[in-house]
This record gives sequence, C-alpha cells and structure tokens, in this order.
Amino acid sequence: MLKKKILAALLLWPALSFADATLLNVSYDVSREFYKDYNPAFAQYWKLKTGQNININQSHGGSSKQARSVSDGLEADVVTMNQASDIDILSERGKLIPADWAKRLPNNSAPNASVTVFLVRKGNPKVIKDWGDLIKPGVSVIIPNPKTSGNGRYGYLAAYGSVLKKGGDDKKAREYVSQLFKHVPVLDTGGRGATTTFVQRGIGDVLLTFENEVALIKKELGGDQFEVIYPSSSVLAENPVVLVDKFADKHKTRAVAQAYLEYLYSEEGQEIAARHHLRPQLDRVAQRHAADFPQLTLFTVDELFGGWKQVQKVHFNDGSVFDQIYAKN
Repeated sequence: MLKKKILAALLLWPALSFADATLLNVSYDVSREFYKDYNPAFAQYWKLKTGQNININQSHGGSSKQARSVSDGLEADVVTMNQASDIDILSERGKLIPADWAKRLPNNSAPNASVTVFLVRKGNPKVIKDWGDLIKPGVSVIIPNPKTSGNGRYGYLAAYGSVLKKGGDDKKAREYVSQLFKHVPVLDTGGRGATTTFVQRGIGDVLLTFENEVALIKKELGGDQFEVIYPSSSVLAENPVVLVDKFADKHKTRAVAQAYLEYLYSEEGQEIAARHHLRPQLDRVAQRHAADFPQLTLFTVDELFGGWKQVQKVHFNDGSVFDQIYAKN
C-alpha cells in the first residue's frame, strides 16, 4: 500500500512542479509595446516567487471592440483598457465581473495614465498650437472613431472639455466638436489604425492620440519627422484593469491573474510604465520621472462629464451627441 502511495506521488510530482500557467490579457490598441516589456518582467517575478512558468498571451484592438469580444465569450483572464466604460460592459452585458470591480485595486483600478496630445509633421507647417487651430481652414485632423476606440473617445472628450474648461457651455462645446469632425477625413476603428493613416499613409496635418503613442512613433520612425504639441488643456486618460472572474475561475488562474494586475502597481511595474511614457501613479516613481512628463491643465472624465456611464449615455450611445454631430457632417 505504501509503495502504491509513493508511486502515485512520484507520478503527480512532475506535473505539479512543472505545469505552466497561461493567461490571456485582452487590451486596447496602443498598449502592445508596454506589455511586450511588462509580461516577461512579471513572468520572471512569478517564477522566482512560485517556481511556476507563466505564458502570457495578448489580444489588442479598438478598446470597445475588445470589450465586446470578451463579453461575447473571448475567455480573457484579465482585461486592461484605457477607460472604465469598456470594463463596465463586462459586468453589464456579460455578468463576468462584479459591478464594483473598480474598488478591488488602488486608484480605481487604474495603475497608470496618459494624456491626449497633438502630433504634427516636422516644422509644424500648419502652425498648430492649441485646440482652436484644429478647425482653421485647410487643417486635416486624424482621430480614431469614438464609437469603437477609447483613444478616439478621449480625443473627443479632450476637445469638448477644452471649451468647457475655458468657461464655454455645452452648446459651444458641441459646436466646436462639430466643426472639428468636419476636418476629419478618415475614422479608423482604433488608435493604431489612426497612427498608420497619419504616419504611413501620410494623411492629415495633426494626429490626436495618447502621449505614449507619440513617444513610440518618434522612437520607431525618428524624432525628426514629427513634433509633439501639448495643448493648453487635455483629458487625463486613466488605464483601468480587471480580473475577469468567470474566466479566471474557469481556467483556475485567479491567483496568478490577480498577481499580474497587482504587479502593475509595484515599483518595477511603474518604472516600466514610465519608460513607455505612461504616467505612473506611484508617487516616488512619478517624482523620478517628473521631467519626462510636461505639465498642462488636465481634467478628468468625472470632473467635467460626470463619469463614464454618463458620458456613454450622452455622447456615444447610438443616436447620442456624437452620432448627431457626425450625421450632419
């Protein structure tokens, strides 16, 4: 009997000791390069801590499209987005996570952030300095579709909020955004598609995109081809993350998935974010990189728009403000 027990233990031992774990992180368009660095750093940390190898698969695309894919059955262990409304979908439509998911990690489950800025061509030939310049005659603006892209939604809200921040009302803000989208020749579904349109296809005089995407473009293509312009005000684009309870439990990956998200808040996770021009939330890391992130007047979605649920209802649901604006253009 004892020999049988020993034999059974020996047969189980290799599987228990060397079994790999696999995570699927479903994320937004322009987070690819960050997670290319973050994933191996976390895998090394997890290996040292537990002895277990971890394989991390990534899926990227327009944030709203990605969220809908998960709610429709794409079995993500974690979802890492650039706005809370795309995570709320997982609770409201798919019943995959609790409604109070944002309370489970610090800073409303947003470990890092970015801001919407302007990328212009070398020499800034159209002399674009602030929001008003985007609607000057002859200026062509590239921005992703706010219906499908978190990047696009932030660009829209940054433009709308720039009017409110200067004392304008909703009527004036709506008029400005309506004029702005008359200058938009192409609506790509995601931030990376908009970057391709601007950079590779050569369409547009200015690209509205995240600060970290600008840094990547300049790194890959050479800083002398483009210039970044910081407008007088912009929106703080917070990047929330969540463990997808239903699928993590199904895959038996809850512990490693939770650790994967918590490590984003670690000093190393925050340093990796800063290296990828994502604004860290850990004070001591933010202070070390203060010179890397120009200061400008920032507002949040909660501050000017009453939160993402209100934004979605008023601006981006079918038939709402954006649809009304775009239909007239």
